[in-house]
Amino acid sequence: MLSHPKAKHQNKAEQQAELAANASVQVADTLRPQFWSRFRLDELNHSEWEALCDGCGCCCLIKYIDEDEQGEVDEALVEYTDVACQLMNCETGYCQHYESRQEYVPDCIQLTIDKLPKMMWLPSHCAYKRLYKGQALPEWHLLLTKDAVATQQQMRAANIGVAGRCISEIGISDEEMEERVVNWVTP
Repeated sequence: MLSHPKAKHQNKAEQQAELAANASVQVADTLRPQFWSRFRLDELNHSEWEALCDGCGCCCLIKYIDEDEQGEVDEALVEYTDVACQLMNCETGYCQHYESRQEYVPDCIQLTIDKLPKMMWLPSHCAYKRLYKGQALPEWHLLLTKDAVATQQQMRAANIGVAGRCISEIGISDEEMEERVVNWVTP
């Protein structure tokens, strides 16, 4: 059996990083050029749909949502808290079990094209919501900058994202949560 000469000298972390890099290349290969402006949301493939997410984590914050008699949400009345789902890593702002999150949190909402019209509580910067409403991607979006570091810096400058400013829902009472409404997320 032949092995790659580098394999003997790579530690497990290096091997995982290489596998992740290769997987990223494979995912990137399935993205059609400027798909977000050339295709309707219901025409996107899975990789393109996932690539729209900017990773801000705001959809994972607990929020107060009022609906009218028809089940419509008045965006002006949505209130976000800084309390995040138990799976959120509040330092990084990323879900700790994204791919299998529904196994841990069965009521975690899976954003789909069919559910999107009823999810206008999403933040105003959300690519899914913006494209659904006929708006452009935010100028800092990774699909536009093609530079993850620049995107993160621009998101921070625009006050976007939960990393470093949320707390876990674990151990928070309803009364405490009501005191944690924030104004740095705008629906």
